Parts: sequence; structure tokens; C-alpha cells
Amino acid sequence: MSSMQTSSPQDSTDDFVERLDSITGATVVHGMSFSDLTTLRIGSAPRAVVEVTTPGAVAAVVKEVVDAQVPWLVVGGGSNLVVGESSTVEEFIVVHLTVRQPILDDSDGDVAEVAPVMMDVHEGTVSCFGGVEWDALVAATVTSGLGGLECLSGIPGSVGATPVQNVGAYGVEVSSVLQRVLLTYCGVDGHVAGSQEWVTPDALDLSYRFSNLKFTRRAVVTAVEFRLTPGGMSAPLRFGELARRLGVTPDESSQDGVVRRPAAAVREAVLELRRSKGMVLDAEDHDTWSAGSFFTNPIIDADTLPLIHHAVREHCGDDVVDSMPVFPTGDGVKLSAAWLIDKSGLTKGWKVRDGAPASLSTKHTLALTNRGGARSADIAELAEAVRAHVRETFGVDLEPEPVWVGF
Repeated sequence: MSSMQTSSPQDSTDDFVERLDSITGATVVHGMSFSDLTTLRIGSAPRAVVEVTTPGAVAAVVKEVVDAQVPWLVVGGGSNLVVGESSTVEEFIVVHLTVRQPILDDSDGDVAEVAPVMMDVHEGTVSCFGGVEWDALVAATVTSGLGGLECLSGIPGSVGATPVQNVGAYGVEVSSVLQRVLLTYCGVDGHVAGSQEWVTPDALDLSYRFSNLKFTRRAVVTAVEFRLTPGGMSAPLRFGELARRLGVTPDESSQDGVVRRPAAAVREAVLELRRSKGMVLDAEDHDTWSAGSFFTNPIIDADTLPLIHHAVREHCGDDVVDSMPVFPTGDGVKLSAAWLIDKSGLTKGWKVRDGAPASLSTKHTLALTNRGGARSADIAELAEAVRAHVRETFGVDLEPEPVWVGF
């Protein structure tokens, strides 16, 4: 999750950083770089990192950085960021939403004081601080007998990023279970910096991998409330690969929206699939040093599909055209970015040149990975090479999903 605010002049003394450190629920941490804060493990060291652990601390810190007119950036799990190495980046104050305690609690209290996660297993309501690790929340809901998030298991990052991106996987999007979001405003659009408001999903214009918070400086997602399903059963299974892994029969598959399995079994199957693709973080596995799925699945007009089919047929042959993944969506169709990359000839592990420190994952073509020692320019070069090759081969433009900072 990222929300960037930049302006000048910058406070020229350490007094400002000390003020941030004095805020209850906030701690200034020095010596951290963006390579420590992001899953790609690249980027310069910022001026300071302020760890915030409560909604009240988020409000106070946001007000301070906005009023001081310093460049700042919100980071949660750092899974959707490509950060450059530059003097600009080194001026940032990083507001790092995180937690330092067990995430589950049943206590009541003011919004600034509540525990990281509060769960009503009878009603299915789950309220969560934005700095909670996403997969820790998914695991807690499944263990507590709530269904709805299990298909999103293993996705790196924080809870606060999920509505910004409208995160989705295996036929489920966050928008389908989202009840409301606590926003901390950043002093634009007539809102007072540091003021907070709960809003419903319709206020976010949610669509495929998009909300009206993405790439803006409007607000920080500070807490999220979900409405899940008691009883321990999963969300409806709609994705073929996952359904097959869970033994869903063709007859069951025809009942779209009906097929369910125990949420715990679905979570394990999803984690197995994601691990096989290098999509579950592992400090020892360079295939997981990535920003996750780097390109969104392209959505094209249905009238354009025959042109794409023709290009695929010319490049790959008739049999490949017949196996091309195409998913109806609204007035158009959605294609698979990973499939297009692979069939264009850029296979797993592809590099721009021998010895390059960045490559496509050796497990999945949709992840751009840091093989150790990569810099932001290496990732940018690889991304542009992939986009250019797919565009030249099939006439399809791939759009990067991560937020780019310091370029």
C-alpha cells in the first residue's frame, strides 16, 4: 500500500522527527532502507521510518507530515512497491503501518484504542487495523471458522493495501467481502489532514485491481471491516485450477456460485498453488523477491479479440489459440497476462541479458524478481522489455500493477 504526499519546504532540523517519535503509538526507526521495507528488496534509505501501530497514531502522524510539508510515503507490507535509488527517495518520511502484539482481541473501545483485530464469529464481522499482515488475518479468520478470505491466502502485504488494490485471486476479490473502510484524510479534497471517517465500499469505486485511492494522495486506509460467512465453508469456487485441486467435479462446476469446500482445505490448496509459483514470501527463495503479480490481466473490447486470436495463431499455431484463457467481464473480455508473456516466448527465468540481476521468476512468468543485488533500474528495464515484446508479438499492452516511487 502506498499513499504519497510531497511538497516543500522540508523541516531542516531533527525536531520534526523527534515530534513524530513522541506520538503515542508511533516509534521512529533509523537505519532502515526500502530494501528492508519492500518485498522486491530494492530502494534507497529514507530520512526516517515511523512505525505506527494504532489508528490514532496514523491520524496524528499524517497531520504532522502534512502540516510540515515534507515528502512522505505510507508503507504497509511493501508488496506492491518499486522504489528507486535517488536523493528524492532519501528525503521521504515513511509512515509504516505495523503491529507488535497478538492480532486477536475481544475488547471494546474507541477507534484509536482497539486491538489490531476484533472478530464476531457469530455475525461474521471482522474489524482490522490496516497494518496487520494480510495472510495473518486470513489464517485467523479460517481458524475461527469464518469463510470468505481463504482464496486470498498467501498474498503478501498488509490489510490496508487490499481495498486500495481491490486485491483478488482465484475468483474472489476483496470487494465481495468488504463492509467499510476507515480513511485517514491527507488534507486534500476539502478534508482536514488527520481527520478520519468510515466509508462504505461504494465510496471507493472498486473495480478490477482498482479503487479511487490508488495512485492518489487522498487518504490512508487505516482500518478495514469485512463481512464473512460463519460455518467454516469457503467462498464459492469459480476458478478452474483451484477447483480441480480441490476435487470439484464438472457437474459441480456447472453450478456457478454454489460449489464450496471447507475454508481450511481451500486455504491449504491455495497456499500450495502459490508456493509452486513462488508467490509465498521466503527469505531464502529469490523467486519470492518480487512485487507479486507485476502486470494486471489485460481487459480488451470483445471486438478486438479476433485480432488477438489471429496474432496468437500466427505466432503459436491453431492448437495454442484453442487453449487461450479468455474470461468474459462486463462489456469486454479479460486475458491472462502470464499466458501472454509465456506464449510470446519469454519463458520462466527469462532475463534481458545473461548475468542480469533481475529476471522473470523461474516458477511463474507474471513475477519480476530480484535475483540478488538488483536495483530499480534493472526492474524497470525488465518490465519495459516484457511489455514491448508482448505488444510486438500479440498487440496487447500490459499495465504494471505496482506503485512506482522515486523515478
